[in-house]
Amino acid sequence: MSLFAISVIMTAIWAAVSESAALHNLLLGFVLSLVILSLLREQLLGDARPNRTLRILSLVWLFLVELAKSAWKVAVMVCRPKLDVKPGIFAYPLTVTSDLEITLLANLITLTPGTLSVDVSDDRKTLYVHAIDCADPDAARLDIANGFERKIREAFA
Repeated sequence: MSLFAISVIMTAIWAAVSESAALHNLLLGFVLSLVILSLLREQLLGDARPNRTLRILSLVWLFLVELAKSAWKVAVMVCRPKLDVKPGIFAYPLTVTSDLEITLLANLITLTPGTLSVDVSDDRKTLYVHAIDCADPDAARLDIANGFERKIREAFA
């Protein structure tokens, strides 16, 4: 049975369970069925490795968690009576190699409050990152390596 046929059947079940055959509800059911089938596709076909969709969703989840934690950290930092920060730029050695992976890493770092990707070296082996609090650059490097960069390598391996 094709992916489309299974999606249509799942959409009909969705409409029956939700007791609504309105167009927007049918479209929602169809989209949800496609997402579910894409997440389960490799598992249903017997592939034991987690599929790319799950790995990308894991990266998105990590970004949302890091976004919330960083936003809270920056908010607490700026609300203190005495702003005790040590801003600075540190060099981060890259293990990702493709343009897509480097760009994605740089953007994720920039979108996280308190950090900003400044530049990539000409040989594409070092990313320069500005941090609002650069008191411990080794810890920041370790956070990036064990967080965003690891998830990017997993998602696009």
